[in-house]
Amino acid sequence: MLDFTADLPALTGGTLLLAPASPAPVQSLLLDSRRVGQAAGSAFFALRGPQHNGHRYLPELYRQGVRLFVVDRAEEIPDGLLAYPEAGFLLVEDALAALQAVAAAHRRRFRLPVLGITGSNGKTIVKEWLAQLLAPDELLCKSPRSYNSQVGVPLSVWELNTTHTLGIFEAGISERGEMARLAAVMQPTLGLFTNLGTAHDAGFRSPQEKVEEKMQLFRNVDTLFYCLDHDLIHAAARQHLPEYRTFTWSRQHPHLAHVAVTVAEASADRTVVRVSMARPLPQEHTFTLPFADEPSVENALHALSVLLWHQVPTADIQHRLDRLQPVAMRLEMKQALNDCYVLDDTYNNDLAGLSLALDALARQPRRGRRTLILSDVLESGLAGPELYARAAAQLATHGVDRLIGIGTEIRLHQLAFHDVELAFHDTTEDFLRHFRPDDFRHETILVKGARRFGFERIVAAFQQKIHGTVLEVNLDALAYNLNFYRRRLQPGTKLMVMVKAFAYGSGSAEVANLLQFHRADYLAVAYTDEGVDLRQQGISLPVMVMNPSPDAFQKLRQYHLEPEIYSFERLHDYLRAAQEQPLPAIHLKLDTGMRRLGFAEEDLPELVQLLRENAAHLRVASALTHLAGADEEQHNDFSRRQLAAFQRMAPVLEEALGYPIIKHALNSAGILRFPEAHFDMVRLGIGLYGVEASGREQDALQPVSTLRTTISQVKTLPPGETVGYGRRGQAADFERRIATLAIGYADGYDRRFGNGTGEVVIRGQRAPLIGNVCMDMCMADVTHIIGAQAGDTAEIFGPQLPLPELSTRIGTIPYELLTNVSERVKRVFVAE
Repeated sequence: MLDFTADLPALTGGTLLLAPASPAPVQSLLLDSRRVGQAAGSAFFALRGPQHNGHRYLPELYRQGVRLFVVDRAEEIPDGLLAYPEAGFLLVEDALAALQAVAAAHRRRFRLPVLGITGSNGKTIVKEWLAQLLAPDELLCKSPRSYNSQVGVPLSVWELNTTHTLGIFEAGISERGEMARLAAVMQPTLGLFTNLGTAHDAGFRSPQEKVEEKMQLFRNVDTLFYCLDHDLIHAAARQHLPEYRTFTWSRQHPHLAHVAVTVAEASADRTVVRVSMARPLPQEHTFTLPFADEPSVENALHALSVLLWHQVPTADIQHRLDRLQPVAMRLEMKQALNDCYVLDDTYNNDLAGLSLALDALARQPRRGRRTLILSDVLESGLAGPELYARAAAQLATHGVDRLIGIGTEIRLHQLAFHDVELAFHDTTEDFLRHFRPDDFRHETILVKGARRFGFERIVAAFQQKIHGTVLEVNLDALAYNLNFYRRRLQPGTKLMVMVKAFAYGSGSAEVANLLQFHRADYLAVAYTDEGVDLRQQGISLPVMVMNPSPDAFQKLRQYHLEPEIYSFERLHDYLRAAQEQPLPAIHLKLDTGMRRLGFAEEDLPELVQLLRENAAHLRVASALTHLAGADEEQHNDFSRRQLAAFQRMAPVLEEALGYPIIKHALNSAGILRFPEAHFDMVRLGIGLYGVEASGREQDALQPVSTLRTTISQVKTLPPGETVGYGRRGQAADFERRIATLAIGYADGYDRRFGNGTGEVVIRGQRAPLIGNVCMDMCMADVTHIIGAQAGDTAEIFGPQLPLPELSTRIGTIPYELLTNVSERVKRVFVAE
């Protein structure tokens, strides 16, 4: 274990500004003040980026018990060193480089093989599958989730300990110069290059440059695994490594590769491959891969090549392949019975993954207790007493109220868990036999288990009985889009985010929680009830209510919600209520040209007089206006006239009030198109949800919402027959196969998509709608989609059917499609 005082200065080239008051072995690396687990032994690295600076959070971390700090600006330590008498401070040139140097030193302590994986796609899946396939032979340490970045790799490597026999880590890059740093941390002895696609092309001048950068990871490996059919990868491997340091497989060049692969049979759910090897002795085997889609087949063949090189007995290989399952790489949050939420994280259960899942549980602001359902921890490499002592410590620091342990090992070590309600079951079946829904009410439940325990059955038992239509909301994409707009803001500009209309259909409380975690400055809702719901779900950010009614003023006070006031009538109502008891600050809406709501410029004298007369019991938080045509260039002159009017009006209010107020005018489109008018705050709306309203930078955003449903039945429609109401869907002059989908206009799917206007995506192919959209179902023509069957998933909108395209088809806007999704449609929230 590295010592903060004795080891870190030499490793990082840093200067010890202050020695810690107590001995300081570094037990964990900490980057986020919101994710403090066990404070003792945590070393915080004050990283900085375009929108964050870790130095700001030193006081908060010190209050939480953290005592070891690595900083790169001594002058940015809040209140100076004297404010941290028990802490140790190390000053380095670059906090990120110091983090990587510390992790690299930790890696050098272990003389064990490490497999490094990179490529454009499939890194995480191949890593997870290899971990499953090699688990019988090795004690594994692997990257949790997709921890493959400049900070993710150091955190992953730090998890290595003396019990491990193999490390498997993935590395992802987006620009030149990054891979060499990751290679120095990981120090792989084996390598696997999955493929080369278009991801992160913007960071490289050519595909050749990108493959050369990725090859930096493999310069010193003993063996590199790759598919010889990827020409650029093969050329780069031949340039940098002798043939004896590679192990290749191929479907196109069987005589050149170590492993020749031929597809012998392909069906809807499996692929049979014939594998030939010439060395060390000629041999041929047949394996069945439990996947049919091409990406999964390629990923499985990568894993298979490693098993063959590892000389796993062929009969054992097939047994292990049979147990492979698609990898749910993301933690999913699902609505459950009795006002509960389930955090579904059932695809692995090592200690690092447990820590990440508990972080997610602790971040949930919902009232009610937090319950963890945990299986035996099988992938840690630690002995039972130490393993469950560490797990118990994590539960204590993450506020878990109840633990339900499943498995004989966790029951055996139940005395390790203190100050938490306990229950144990030897098997998943035993838990389900004793499952009583009434035992779980108004709580958040983390379900975390090894795959062999089949915890998906537990998740199913908790979920509400809602039909198969699901709106999947990608919280990582939300965070990405949030940061995209943050990077465009002028320094010091605050960010208000719109979560009105059920967060544009995405789920207000869940989206608000993410925004709170990412430190948005304000939220905005349309009606008081929406704000009340956020407060009841534990959201503490300032909230502006855009359409308050007088009968809700007491609710505003009770829940600390700030109303937007847009008329003299509403202002007089508020003033009368404020004279009786204190009310929250208000936001004054100024009408500069939208002509919907707000005070016009000619209203200012009367407004100013009212504000002065009532200054004792009325406080103004902000003045705002709304641009009528911010998303269209043809209205630029009008938008600028609106902004000029706002810049005349707002100072008049400030002068009357005698104090500065927040000024904001821009929506999502305006943020990008009028950077000179960011003022004190901007209001981010549809852009957060992945739609760039002006259309200029749509490719820079990530789609957030994916609406999916299932095929209920597939029928054959003879020539001349019709399907659906009004007999609008006709088979014309040839036989068709028609899939009935479990979604209709009661779910928010617009009737205008019927009769060929709309399409859905099934098995990667587009299928046009046929006939009218019904209340609870609609029909798609799947004649051309081989193997389409009941139970298949159909994408209604999402990455393969973008909202801007669909909205154009029916002459509307993406907002309408998003907000129309009925609340009867189950929301599932996913995050890495």
